Amino acid sequence: MTSFMRKFIHQTVKTGIKCNDRYFCVQIVQKAALAQFGAIIVTKRLLLPLCANAYSTIEDTADEKVKKKSSKPTFGNVGRKIGHRILQLLDSNGNNLGMMHRAEVIRLMEEQNLRLVLRKDNADPPVYQLMKGSQIHEEQLRLREKEKVQLKAGPPQLKELTFSSNIAQHDLDTKIKHIQQWIEKKYQVQITVKKGKTTVPEDNMEELFNNILKTLPEIATFASKPKVTRGGKAATCVFRHLSNKEMNEYRKSKEETQKNRDTMNNENSDNMGSNILQQ
Repeated sequence: MTSFMRKFIHQTVKTGIKCNDRYFCVQIVQKAALAQFGAIIVTKRLLLPLCANAYSTIEDTADEKVKKKSSKPTFGNVGRKIGHRILQLLDSNGNNLGMMHRAEVIRLMEEQNLRLVLRKDNADPPVYQLMKGSQIHEEQLRLREKEKVQLKAGPPQLKELTFSSNIAQHDLDTKIKHIQQWIEKKYQVQITVKKGKTTVPEDNMEELFNNILKTLPEIATFASKPKVTRGGKAATCVFRHLSNKEMNEYRKSKEETQKNRDTMNNENSDNMGSNILQQ
């Protein structure tokens, strides 16, 4: 019993020393590592988020999504990828086929060997049309030409012309030709008439503008009416090209006045004939 106890105590002391040695060794190694590499570890923890933000692609993908949403959808074949469940369908001639489910639209598209094009995305329900490949190509060309015209069409350019109220008729005719050429090119023309050596009433200067306008029938009108400037020493106005609506109204009024004249002439001729018969 005594020998057994001695062996047990001796074994316990050995194992205790070993455990303590291991514990103290681990503590010493950890303290040394923290003392030597502690600053580096701290700096890494501070720099890692910065590096991740600098080389992150999250913002780039977000910007690309915004650009895709803001860009206008191109005119073309949608195919079977229809984003709406219920839609309003037009045939290749533009006739309304009513509201349909997209499965029914796909069936018609495959049966008639046609392509599907989105016409009005903002409508409720959205409007689609069945079209041939040639029709889509023609429509794309038309839209491109329209975009080119819109890009070219900016604010109308202004041409200026100045002459004296004592201008000779020959020189005035030459000026009117220049005005007509500019108006036909859709320019606005600002005309300034200065008083000559002889005193000219303001009414006569306005009448001069009206006479110039009468020489430009069906193409020009006043963009700004005649007004006196420079303390009564000059008068100015601006001519512009007639719009399509104004042109049509002018032609209608001209036709009506011509019809009234014809009816009046016929009535006068009938009255003269009746008077001759009575005599």
